Amino acid sequence: MKNLFLICFYLLLCTLCSYAQKPVEITDTVPQHIFTFKEIEVFEDTQSKFSFEEVKSQRFNGNFKASLTSTPQTKELNKTYWVRIRVKTNTQARKPFVLEFFDQTIDHITAYVPQPNGDYKVENLGDANSFEKRLIHHKNFEIPLQNEGNQERTYYFRISSSQIADIIIVLRTTEWFISYALDEYFYFGIFYGMILVFSFYNLIMYIAIKQKQYLFYVLYNLSVGFFEMSSDGIAYQYLWPHAPAWNQLAYAFALCATSIFALLFTRELLYVKAKAPKLNQLIIAVITLRLVFFVYCYLFDQTLFSYKFIEAIPLSVAFFTGIYIFKNGYQPARFFVLGYSFLFLGFTLKFLIMLGIGWLNFGAISYYSLSFCFVLEMIFLSFAIGDKVRILKLKKDKAQQKMIRQMAVNVKLKDSLNQELETKVEERTREVYHKSLIIESKNQALEEANALLQQQAEEISRMNVLLEHDNEELQTSVEKVTRDRVMSTDVDFEEFSRIYPDKESCYEFLSQLKWSKGYHCKKCNNDHFFNGHILYSRRCSKCSYEESVTTYTIFHNTRIPINKAFYMIFLIYSSKGKISSHKLSELLSIRQSTCWTFGSRIKKVMEERKKTLSKTGKNGWSQLVIE
Repeated sequence: MKNLFLICFYLLLCTLCSYAQKPVEITDTVPQHIFTFKEIEVFEDTQSKFSFEEVKSQRFNGNFKASLTSTPQTKELNKTYWVRIRVKTNTQARKPFVLEFFDQTIDHITAYVPQPNGDYKVENLGDANSFEKRLIHHKNFEIPLQNEGNQERTYYFRISSSQIADIIIVLRTTEWFISYALDEYFYFGIFYGMILVFSFYNLIMYIAIKQKQYLFYVLYNLSVGFFEMSSDGIAYQYLWPHAPAWNQLAYAFALCATSIFALLFTRELLYVKAKAPKLNQLIIAVITLRLVFFVYCYLFDQTLFSYKFIEAIPLSVAFFTGIYIFKNGYQPARFFVLGYSFLFLGFTLKFLIMLGIGWLNFGAISYYSLSFCFVLEMIFLSFAIGDKVRILKLKKDKAQQKMIRQMAVNVKLKDSLNQELETKVEERTREVYHKSLIIESKNQALEEANALLQQQAEEISRMNVLLEHDNEELQTSVEKVTRDRVMSTDVDFEEFSRIYPDKESCYEFLSQLKWSKGYHCKKCNNDHFFNGHILYSRRCSKCSYEESVTTYTIFHNTRIPINKAFYMIFLIYSSKGKISSHKLSELLSIRQSTCWTFGSRIKKVMEERKKTLSKTGKNGWSQLVIE
């Protein structure tokens, strides 16, 4: 029984040893080593409540689990991850070594570096810190190793990030690190140099041709370069090393600009507005939604910026638009589709790696796969622009050849027309010559007729003068007859209105009647006046008293229209006051009570001026007006 217990204990110990973290030994023969799987152990501290002293204690050994993927990730945003690795020092290794974190987007890395005396030295890394505080001024995060003695040392790292980051830890010799860094910066120079060259060339094309597709392509390329620089740490190293806060958001601005200018470039290059109106509306809608999403993230929840897979929507729309336009026969779209196929492939690869599919991670190739795809896409999009220009040039050449052929036809037609015109001009000249002789003879006859007509015109002028004089006399007679006709008792209101058709004519007659002997101010007896504000009123030039045309007349304060009031006075006067108020109401279309009131007033004045009225003629009714 005791032997059986010892065997079981031995097997259990072997099992635990097989699952224990495997240390990585420093050796000169291996210039670099990437920590993967069991070489990395991870503990997720979601509440960030454990200190380093607690984490490194023996009771926490069971909390650290070996990584199930070749590249662990900080999938919980802004949460704390504790990572530990074991490195076995080797005094026979003469080369200096460094530990490097490959992903430069990690915000905070607190490294606990073991010392020969058993203590730990704390180093703060991450892109949330100023670039000047880094141990080595490189876009990645490096920690120099102390290779003293032959023993295993455990390195602890406290990691948190506001976006999903890869925990890629690499052990490198300093010699290899320098060589690799120089090569990497060289390739970065080529990549960004290509972007600048392509952008500068297309900017010149835009200035020369003024086609918006070149401008959008320039802005798209610059946005891609801006995003890549923000993602790989080059921008933080060279453009804004003292702005860590901006460094946390720069990639989001660049990514939004990349999507928007990619869609605008697609819309302009492929003539989407004309060739696919519905897709054009979809592109505008996606651009609007992308901007709204960006503004919301920036103002309310900046952690949403880490969900970069949202860019699959504008990318898919642009990709589908290119396929649709190409299927409809537009040839430049083939290069566009090919370029976006590489970009779509690179984006899908990065997205799947972000989801944790580890077998797709091939190290640096996978890490920079999207950059390679951007380069290929940039090249093929340039081919698409060139193909579009080539097709436009072919169309232009065909149009020019057609114009040249049409011009040749026009020249032949012009020559034939000129010949016909010359023939007709000669014939017409001969006809004109013969007709000119006839016209000359007729002109002489016309001159004689004109002389006779001149004499007749003078006679007609004399007759017109006599007729005008007769007309004036006739018009005066007609007016007199008309006025006499109106003054008769049997005239109706329509005929009466011909003399006093409106309020203005009544006021004019009333003003002539009222001031027939001159103006005298009722207040100060001044004889000079100005025209008042009311129609035909007069304002004293001395005291400014304004007297209306109805003041001191029988029409003052009456509500009856002035022309009907005139007619009522005329009817009462003509009938000698015998016409009834009912008859007046019928003739004037005014209420009987109103006619009775105003008629009584008129009859009273007639009775008062009976002697005066007996001496007047037909126009005696006007003597009733002035009070």
